Amino acid sequence: MTGRTRMSRIPRAALALLAVAGTGTVLPATATATATATTTTAARAATTTTTAARADDRERLLFRIRDERVGESSGLAVSPTHKGIVYTHNDSGNGPQIYAIGPDGRTRATFTIGNAEARDWEGIAASTDRATGRGVLWIADIGDNMDGAWPDVSVYKVVEPRTMEDATLRAVRYRFRYADGPRNAEGVMVDPRTGRLYVVSKELSGGVYAAPAKLRTDKVNVLRRVGSAPLMATDAAYAPDGSSFVIRTYFSASVYRSPGTLIAHVTMPPLRQAESIAYTRDGTALLTGSEGKDSPVYRVPLPAAARPAPSPTPARTSARPRAVKATSGAAAGDGVLAVPMPVLWLAVAVGAIGIIAFVAYRTGR
Repeated sequence: MTGRTRMSRIPRAALALLAVAGTGTVLPATATATATATTTTAARAATTTTTAARADDRERLLFRIRDERVGESSGLAVSPTHKGIVYTHNDSGNGPQIYAIGPDGRTRATFTIGNAEARDWEGIAASTDRATGRGVLWIADIGDNMDGAWPDVSVYKVVEPRTMEDATLRAVRYRFRYADGPRNAEGVMVDPRTGRLYVVSKELSGGVYAAPAKLRTDKVNVLRRVGSAPLMATDAAYAPDGSSFVIRTYFSASVYRSPGTLIAHVTMPPLRQAESIAYTRDGTALLTGSEGKDSPVYRVPLPAAARPAPSPTPARTSARPRAVKATSGAAAGDGVLAVPMPVLWLAVAVGAIGIIAFVAYRTGR
């Protein structure tokens, strides 16, 4: 007698019992297919993410500044509140305007600083007002190619506009002098953790200069040297989380944990006259630009050691354990091994089917 005939002698009730016992413990075919599809989709997503990550780790040209009015882009600052907007300005000999550039390199808005003088604008930084959440722009009129031609230099503080429309803005002007004598400088940056302003001088033996914690408008603020800077620094910027800062030169960039504490050197793309640098909003890469018409802006990824540490994932709290009702006369704490009901039913069904199959086999002989 064939196995199929023997199996046909098994009562349907036993098969039904097996089906019931398997409920919740055996995946139906549709569920298995769904799980397989989900796994395949996840694998494809992981592959796509990996490919994107690899592409993100390569230096690339983001855009070219298309505005013909911007012939000497001398600074870059990424907007902290308007996604995709980068601010720039011209060097000396131009008016007091800053340009909001979109991801395609075209100007979204032009802002004129009505009460400012554009003597020798050399850098721009962006920060966030911790009290209001508004973006703040710091425009640095700190160039001094005559090494002491000006009695003091200035930095203008402007609240970032809410909309990208041409407008005239008013700024708060802070005047500065160096504690150790006049300096030519092109780098300005603001620590997002403290709000403190720093100026980086452009010299054979440059320095990082810290402004007072509280700036005054009624007198000249004193900049004090707190560290050294690379040869001929052309710009500087703080990481969005304040964990590091970068100083740009004509040839490369250096990332520091603090003044004098180097993290990494970053190779920069060849530019006609490298003048500007800024961090991306997520702090994983740098933006760098050049002077000149139709000037390029590149995105340069940071090495792993110079990237911000990932935010710790909050610990997941376990669900509160539910009380287990004692069964079969066994009280909680009696030391009886708890067996899930589906497993118990499956064991009973398998045992019953085994007995019935044995009987059917014997009967058919």
